Amino acid sequence: MTRATLDKQPTEVAAMFDAVAARYDLTNDLLALGQNRRWRRAVADAVAARPGERVLDLAAGTGTSAMPFALAGSFTVPCDFSRGMLAEGKRRVPWMPFTAGDAQRLPFRDGVFDAVTISFGLRNLSDTELALREMLRVTKPGGRLVVCEFSHPTWAPFRTVYNEYLMRALPPVATRVSSNPDAYVYLAETIRAWPDQPALASVLQQAGWSRVAWRNLSGGIVALHRGTKERAA
Repeated sequence: MTRATLDKQPTEVAAMFDAVAARYDLTNDLLALGQNRRWRRAVADAVAARPGERVLDLAAGTGTSAMPFALAGSFTVPCDFSRGMLAEGKRRVPWMPFTAGDAQRLPFRDGVFDAVTISFGLRNLSDTELALREMLRVTKPGGRLVVCEFSHPTWAPFRTVYNEYLMRALPPVATRVSSNPDAYVYLAETIRAWPDQPALASVLQQAGWSRVAWRNLSGGIVALHRGTKERAA
């Protein structure tokens, strides 16, 4: 089975997700103890997709994260660099316009989307700032970005327990429910190595996003970052 390394080579990461595509959503439900559904609702509320808008959902996987935007009436493009994930999504939801693409080299024109969002995918990219600049490029002036990503629990005792869960409890659970448990060891390692909330907000600002803010979900296990593309003067 494929296991990516922390240098996050796109071919390795894509192949790893290809290998877990069929049971990915089920495995996530179990490992997140159902909290991921709450996180998806928070993303949908933050994006606030409206009829007639264009929404780009990056690292969309099988399309589960994109569904709320489509149901709100937006033209929604689920985009991912794992063709295995996209194929599984197309099998489940044939009418969605699944698109293969690397978030660091997006296959879209400038200023196309009213909103761009990425959930639990930014930390799998080798160059975070480059990807955020690409997202800025394809967003319309006045458009918005929503990033949902694992982060750092704010209460120190809980943070210790959480880190123990990631490295000790998660791998055995993944072994039982996933076709590629090593993939979840990699994911746990990327979570631990990921910058905290203020550090990620700083990267968003460096990439050119304005009005950057975040709020914590589940005590900081996850953070929801937002930004806006400034309108031309």
